[in-house]
Order: sequence, then structure tokens, then C-alpha cells
Amino acid sequence: MDDRPDGADVLTAGLMRGWPLPDPGGDKNAKGRLLVIGGSESTPGAVLLAAESALRAGAGKVQVATTAATATHLGVALPEALVVGLPAVTGGIAASAAPRLLDLSADVDAVLVGPGLTDPEAACALLEGVVPHLDTALVVDALGTAFLSAHPGGLRHLARRALLTPNATELAELTGLPEDRVCRDVLHATRTAARMTGVTVLGGSDDSFVVEASGRAWWCRPSPPGAAVAGSGDVKAGIVAGLATRGAPPAQAAAWGAFLHTRVAEVLTASVGQVGFLAREMPPLVPRVLAEVRA
Repeated sequence: MDDRPDGADVLTAGLMRGWPLPDPGGDKNAKGRLLVIGGSESTPGAVLLAAESALRAGAGKVQVATTAATATHLGVALPEALVVGLPAVTGGIAASAAPRLLDLSADVDAVLVGPGLTDPEAACALLEGVVPHLDTALVVDALGTAFLSAHPGGLRHLARRALLTPNATELAELTGLPEDRVCRDVLHATRTAARMTGVTVLGGSDDSFVVEASGRAWWCRPSPPGAAVAGSGDVKAGIVAGLATRGAPPAQAAAWGAFLHTRVAEVLTASVGQVGFLAREMPPLVPRVLAEVRA
């Protein structure tokens, strides 16, 4: 039985194989360079999960820009990445760090903003000094969407290179729709967000949808219950950003990211049960699942 929502194509392994990702390239420079901006003194793990997931998805080089107090610890936890410590405010990185972030973004293929930021006002103030000046692929996750709530057209200059990865709560804040309505009709909320911002949106609750600004949509079947765990969204955003770094256009990066995230959760569920696995167990499985889908 075809139970897909009206107007949305179902993401399947066959569809993904017919929509092949860009070749991963022969060396780390060819695989692309990513800058991850986020974290706070209370949530340093979010950028760790996102950065590792991006590497597992095939990004060649990853830089992490986070709070100075957590940078050394993150550098030890993720020795494959360059980690830069920046001035902090409650809930994230100080707006005064914007010039340094623009310097770091000058030579990258993609930027991921948002994981681990915990204060919407601080996030918006920071991104007001960064996003309007970017000229690269951009993934906006979590409270990074606070910038779009204040500036709905703030990504128009990156319309063909930007995408959002909000959860249901963030979709509600972005669109002004009640959260219970967002959860009942994620496709409608995601379409609303895509139309408002003019960019591709990967919106998720129990179901996930990818919607382009044109209205074209894809549906990713619900993940197992165990995927609803702290840090899971950071993993998804990191996978998406890693694929964007490799050169995947926004809709492709979002669709593959959603599909891989769900499939990784299914693999973990098969091995440990419906609940009980941790978000940090997800990134190491990404290369295996990616290889299986491509095969």
C-alpha cells in the first residue's frame, strides 16, 4: 500500500541509488572542507557529534569554532579536526567573534551553524554578523534558525546553496504555527518554512520531509523510537553538512542525510533493541550504511 503523504516522493534505497552523491574524491582536499559553528559551555558535545558525523559522511577536513572554555577538550576528543576557541556569552559564542568566523569561512566548501547553541537571542546576534557575508554552502541547524525567525529572507543570497534542518519546535518558532499543528502536519510546516525562507528545508518530527523552495517534497519514513534521543539531531545535521561539503546540492544532501540517519537508527535498533542506544553510537555506522545503500 502507498501510504505516502500527498505530493511527496518516498525516500527509498532505490531512489537514493538513482540519485548518486558526488564522487568522494581522492584526497582530503578534494572531499571538501567544513566549518562547524556552535556549542556552549553547557553543550560542547553537540558540535562533537556534528563534526564527527560530517567526517563519517565523507567531509575531508573539518574545523570547529566553539567557546574558548571547551575548545581544548573538543580538540582532544576529535583529533581529526582543527578546533578554534572563541569568546563566549551565556548560551553560545559572542557576537564579537563574527570577524574571526568570517576569516575561517573564507576557504571552506560549507558551513554548519547552530548545533549546541542554547540561547536564541545570542544565536541571532552572532549570525547577524556572519550569515549575510557568507558565500558558500550553508546548513542552519537547531537554534541557528533563530536568525531566520528574525530575518525570514536572510538566506536569499544563498538560495541555491543553503538549507535548514529544524525539529518540530524550531519549525513552530520559525513559521509561527502552533507546535501541536506542526507535529500533526510536518509536511505543511516544512513547506511553509521553505516558502518563507526561499531555501530547502529538512523538517522533522516522527516523520521527516525535505522540501525545496519550489514546493517539491520528499518523505523519509519514521525512524525507530530509539532515534528520538538527545544528540540525534546533531548527528543528522552533521551528516547533511558532510554531504554538502562533498558538493551535494541542498535537496540531495538533505534527502540522503535523512535517509542515512533513519537507516543507521534501524541498524542500531536491530542490534540493541528499540531503545537504549546513544547518539554517539550513530556516527561510526554512517560509512557502513552509506556503502550498503550505494551498493
